[in-house]
Amino acid sequence: MVRVRVRDGVLAGEVLDNVLGGQYYSFKGIPYAAPPLGDLRFKAPQPVIPWDGVRSAIAHGPICHQYDMFTGKLCTEPSSEDCLYLNVYSPNLEPKKPLPVMFWICGGAFLSGSGNTGFYGPDFLINQDVVLVTINYRVAVVGFLCLHTKEVPGNAGMKDQVAALRWVKNNIRNFGGDPDNVTIFGESTGAGSVTYHLVSPMSKGLFKRAIAQSGTNLSHWARAFEPRLRAEAIARSLGKDTKDDKELYEFFKSLPIEKLTNPFAPLTVEEEAELRINLFLTVADEKEFNGVERFFYGDVYEQLHNGIHEGVELMMGYTTDEGCLQFAFSPKENFFDKYNKYVQCFVPIDLSLKCSAKDQLAIGQKVKKHYFGDKPVSKDNVDALIKYLSMQIFTYNIIEYAKFFVQMDTNKLFFYNFDMYSERNIWTEEFGGGPYINRNSVCHCDDLTYLFCTEKVKADLTTESTKLIKNMTKLWTNFAKFGDPTPDSSLGVKWPAFDPKKEQYLIIGNDLVVASHPNKEDFEFWEKIHQEYVKH
Repeated sequence: MVRVRVRDGVLAGEVLDNVLGGQYYSFKGIPYAAPPLGDLRFKAPQPVIPWDGVRSAIAHGPICHQYDMFTGKLCTEPSSEDCLYLNVYSPNLEPKKPLPVMFWICGGAFLSGSGNTGFYGPDFLINQDVVLVTINYRVAVVGFLCLHTKEVPGNAGMKDQVAALRWVKNNIRNFGGDPDNVTIFGESTGAGSVTYHLVSPMSKGLFKRAIAQSGTNLSHWARAFEPRLRAEAIARSLGKDTKDDKELYEFFKSLPIEKLTNPFAPLTVEEEAELRINLFLTVADEKEFNGVERFFYGDVYEQLHNGIHEGVELMMGYTTDEGCLQFAFSPKENFFDKYNKYVQCFVPIDLSLKCSAKDQLAIGQKVKKHYFGDKPVSKDNVDALIKYLSMQIFTYNIIEYAKFFVQMDTNKLFFYNFDMYSERNIWTEEFGGGPYINRNSVCHCDDLTYLFCTEKVKADLTTESTKLIKNMTKLWTNFAKFGDPTPDSSLGVKWPAFDPKKEQYLIIGNDLVVASHPNKEDFEFWEKIHQEYVKH
């Protein structure tokens, strides 16, 4: 046992063996806010209630009660609405100089996820001499319900993340970390969260650098669509048909948490036909209420132009085959049918929300022809489908974000395409795409297995995968330490910053290669479509 005092009391953690050799200090299940129960459901997190004596920190706190996206059932991990806990891992509690801190925000579609070691074991990153913090936050309805009222303004889950960052600012020095050198990083909706923190007034000053992996707040899945109407539809699906603010609030507050984990309430015909998924997401324009802090308000594009925190250094990018994720959300027996039946499946979702049916049909025809010519979609051209899905769900908006970001001279960006492959690339199979893809794919989430020790990977560490893990973690932690992923020649490459003219980036494969203009042909095609049919 090893003890550390934080502002709220004394914690007893433990010393654990690292799978790569050596040891590290582990403190799990640390409360960073009061349990959000009863009248605190849907509200911003409140301060921790200090404790007397010594609090054990050797087991994770419960995760937010949630739906398991892979099994289709309630999650079997210990879960609760009382879920605002974080974990701290440190290689040295008393270093000569405070260590850089890396603050991890998990993905999971804002419906699921946690910072626990089942997915996010600290061994690989800790081995590079940084302090790692992972967090749980509220998800699904309890995290993102919005009635546009003072009682339920929205974004409770994002405000949880801010509360955890504030906890780090106040306490991380006691674990050997530097509160003035915090890098926030996340993947998928975790990356969407990161890019919201880059413009949120609540987050300003709480971090120095940011890494956004496979996500941005420009993506359709990062912004709630008609959140008030969505809330009313959820209430109707659960037996309450009302538009009254107080009745809705009391109804949602009274429901058992199990009813609020996997809401399905389509607002449109496209959602009903599963041409577009519906989720509880970050509210992009919180209303103003006296005494209530707003996490985000305004237009995401306008904020990107005018509101990014000055001087922030950013690293961001995508995996080569992001679109393999879609196999997880589509019926396997007729996966290709809807793409051949409905040309609207090829309309970028942000355009489908803004264009007439006539324009959607025209856009769909152009996109389908670009990727498939006159051929039907099938297993024979599944690579083209994955390429389209990758652009539609992730890649176009990520490159778009990068181009916007570097227009501001005060901000520095390192851009990448993750293309690494070994036995650690498990996610195409996990998402159900294995039978369809006849090559080594680099799926959404495949980058995570090189940053974190995860129970999902059953294979032993080989010499090759250990080398790849070292390369990956070195790039990430160098950025956290120096604001430059390759400050020296130890990795055999110099990763140049992304600029508006050359657009240089790093292909992070089994070798590290500098290239220019990511996905140039596809991006220009998508950009032309957007310029023709919608203006930001």
